[in-house]
Amino acid sequence: MTSTFPNISISTERLVLRPLDEDDVPALAAMMNDEQVAAWTHVPQPFTEDGARDWIGDHAPAERTAGRGLDLAVTEFLTQRLVGVVQLTKTNWHVRSTELSYIVAPWARGEGYASEAALATAQWLFGDQKFERLELRTAADNTASQQVAQKIGCISEGVLRNACIARVRTEDGVWTDVRTDFIVWSLLPEDLEGTSGQLSDGGDFTTFTDWN
Repeated sequence: MTSTFPNISISTERLVLRPLDEDDVPALAAMMNDEQVAAWTHVPQPFTEDGARDWIGDHAPAERTAGRGLDLAVTEFLTQRLVGVVQLTKTNWHVRSTELSYIVAPWARGEGYASEAALATAQWLFGDQKFERLELRTAADNTASQQVAQKIGCISEGVLRNACIARVRTEDGVWTDVRTDFIVWSLLPEDLEGTSGQLSDGGDFTTFTDWN
């Protein structure tokens, strides 16, 4: 029988992480059309509200039900505004390992939201779900995402050469693929000791992953 993540809500001092819902469609579509998201993910461009509905109504529930992962909306506690998304993918229930990715809306960057959401997710995974490993992969040039990994206590394990496809705009405004390296990071339960007090405001950008 396939293991699955529960439908959960995770609260921090400033944020609530919860399942995506229909009300998130406009904000999710707007966030996914950002230049940084387009550069570091495989999100279709332009990203439409129909695409957001498909993600919320079909893709995210299917991934959770099949045991492959979990998609969570990251919202401000006070305003309930959508500030980003956290995604767990490539989950191995026997090894108790999964891969973490995060996206933060342009207007919310620089507030430390990615670090706060990632740390809360890790604490929940290691505590409630008894996971033993969390993995992140960041494109070699995505330094802001690497800073988030460092803030929450991740250890850099090495480089996957030429394993990442990012995107850049050509002079005529067309997106084109470019090949770069992945930096692989890991987080284990013992790595979390002391990280909660070290988080500070910083650049919150997108980790690279195969978003659908």
